[in-house]
Amino acid sequence: MQPGETPLADWRAIWRGATPVLAEGAMAAVHRSAEAIGRILARGEPVYGINTGFGKLASIRIEAADLAALQRNIILSHAAGVGEPTPVPVVRLMMALKLASLAQGASGVQPQTVSLIEAMLAQGITPVVPAQGSVGASGDLAPLAHMACAMIGVGDVFVGGQRRAAAEALAGAGLTPLTLGPKEGLALINGTQFSTAYALAGLFEAERLLQTALLTGALATEAAKGSDTPFDDRIHRLRRQPGQIEVAQALRELMAGSAIRASHLKEDERVQDPYCLRCQPQVMGAALDVLRQAAATLEREANGVSDNPLIFAGEDVALSGGNFHAEPVAFAADMIALALCEIGSLAERRIAMLVDPALSGLPAFLTPKPGLNSGFMIPQVTAAALVSENKQKAYPASVDSIPTSANQEDHVSMAAHGARRLAPMAENLAGVLAIELLAAAQGCDFHAPLSSSPALESVRAAVRGRVAHLDDDRHMEPDLQAALALVRSETLLHAVGAIPLPAVAGGAA
Repeated sequence: MQPGETPLADWRAIWRGATPVLAEGAMAAVHRSAEAIGRILARGEPVYGINTGFGKLASIRIEAADLAALQRNIILSHAAGVGEPTPVPVVRLMMALKLASLAQGASGVQPQTVSLIEAMLAQGITPVVPAQGSVGASGDLAPLAHMACAMIGVGDVFVGGQRRAAAEALAGAGLTPLTLGPKEGLALINGTQFSTAYALAGLFEAERLLQTALLTGALATEAAKGSDTPFDDRIHRLRRQPGQIEVAQALRELMAGSAIRASHLKEDERVQDPYCLRCQPQVMGAALDVLRQAAATLEREANGVSDNPLIFAGEDVALSGGNFHAEPVAFAADMIALALCEIGSLAERRIAMLVDPALSGLPAFLTPKPGLNSGFMIPQVTAAALVSENKQKAYPASVDSIPTSANQEDHVSMAAHGARRLAPMAENLAGVLAIELLAAAQGCDFHAPLSSSPALESVRAAVRGRVAHLDDDRHMEPDLQAALALVRSETLLHAVGAIPLPAVAGGAA
């Protein structure tokens, strides 16, 4: 990992369990920064965060004998989060982000501090970090303080899925808890790494779900005998929206060679399909574009330094600013939330269209014996419920602010919970797409012996390998869970083979 130059594909790999290793030579900047702290202190001038109090208490000068206690106290006092523990993959990503930030030599920490984070990641020692308590300004103070607590041997960690005392886990791994030097406590808790880690996790999930929604949407179009004319490249190039152009191309390629489509090229009384089919490039393309914009913001944030004050070793200067304010992350999280919501909203409309015989031309609720059987009646209701939840969660978090720290921090970003809400939104969307997957496969079954395109038949085969065609009503929940497992995995994405699906975050999804 090269500090300041790590691509999103590498951050995704860390989120999935890869262990980051700093690039050779990265520690030189850390050494220079730590040496600069010594020279700044030697001047005897008050410097925020180094020999003063914090926040509203910045005007209080701290004596040299108390500097170590000052840094330890800020860690202990700020570890005030509540709620369920943050998932281990997100905490590891947060630690890696902090590692990359500190290694850029603008924070004044000791080399052993950077080395300890790297060693904890390598040995699978993950601090227990309560998920609630950050307002996304002055850094993600509470979550990062819980991380720092583990580094000084306080609090708990997860090791191999077991919760253990931090001091015990460090000792068992042959690691020595930190004794914090000047500035180090503040350097560890100032920053947007908690919010950014959650937002990146949401982005990576959103990318996979957008690609999956293109598959389920194409299959639903086939089930409804929808037209692929609205996906003609000439239409989309006139509008010039890049995401729309790419989505239309993906849909054309997914449906290429379909016998179902060929069966209604002539003498089809329908003039136009409903928007949920016809406007997929416009809606999904807009979601793709906004996710890419969020990805660009988060890649910059992941590679930036959001500490305060910042140390410029070449000049022996500490400059106090506001890089810890997580407004860019808050906006990015809100953008991801909007995309997740709209992808699900469009998919639910396709499900509703498929179960309505007046719109789809298929048997009512996709069952051969409607009345005796309810078929897909209630799965559509479930999809509607999930979409409604996501609509509520999609309200922008970034427009809220509650002043903190005796009004010193009088505007905050709320990036942390804006980013945290992405995981449940993604899970809701996965449920909607699982229902669409089953409904679309069921609808295509009614067109036998006609088949869809080779790509979509591979998708349908993956479904039918786990869920049988629905003839008479049966316990629906196992079918939904099997479909959900397919959506959560990459089985469906691999099923379409070489057809390129639009990417958001770089590299393989």
